[in-house]
Amino acid sequence: MPITAEEFETARPRLLSVAHRMLGSAHDAQDAVQTAWVRAATARSSASIENPSAWLTTVTARVCLDELRARRRRAEAPLADAVPAADLAADEAALLAEDVSRALMVLLDRLTPPQRVAYVLHDLFSTPFDRIAEVLGATVPSAKQHASRARRRLAPARQGTEETGRADQRIVDAFMAAARTGDTRGMIQLLAPDSVRDAEAALLPHDGRTIVGGASDIAAETAQFRDRIRAACRLTVNGRPMYVIAPGGHPFATIGISTAGGQVTRITLRLVRTDDRFDAP
Repeated sequence: MPITAEEFETARPRLLSVAHRMLGSAHDAQDAVQTAWVRAATARSSASIENPSAWLTTVTARVCLDELRARRRRAEAPLADAVPAADLAADEAALLAEDVSRALMVLLDRLTPPQRVAYVLHDLFSTPFDRIAEVLGATVPSAKQHASRARRRLAPARQGTEETGRADQRIVDAFMAAARTGDTRGMIQLLAPDSVRDAEAALLPHDGRTIVGGASDIAAETAQFRDRIRAACRLTVNGRPMYVIAPGGHPFATIGISTAGGQVTRITLRLVRTDDRFDAP
């Protein structure tokens, strides 16, 4: 007996959540779930499906796996500037609606397609490994190995013992908290009087200054970009603790902040490169 439309609608929210975390795109997740429904509606098996939600999750995961593999063949960069504005807005809305970790969405792109599928299904949605193996067309031990490798790749990077020159993370986090709300007074208190903001021209308005000096000017400018800063998360980038502006979970720019004497001395903004390496903070 085929799955009914009512059973599909009941399962749809979970299917969309699974697909979004696998694909990192609200639009692609909608397409994957719709494809799963088409396959369910056209299935000719007369056997009764005991657990429609589980069956639909398996089919949706297979569709997502195929899409992830196709992206890998196309060598598509998962960076924000490659995503259409409407899709970026939809992805941001999905993150906020489901309270999804922005940092995790960035890091999931480091995984191979089987690793991402195994990790999302097992660690985020508690799917048994026998079903994950079915999705991957693999054995249960192999499915477990994919999930284990994913966990290792998502684990925080090992930090060296050398602390010289490392920014005071408490000061950095306090500054970013003030910047998110446009609290200029709070930012000025955290900025050194002779602090400098250095940014790539591509990140600024046409007449924007690449170098801005002085606590007051930096705070005033930063307040104008608080929407971008609200889309930032803390990560390790190429071995250095930074904040990454990632609307919808797609990396866009990095914010490097240096401190000395309990104050912010320099802020460096640059576009994300395709060869940047992201790790957990």
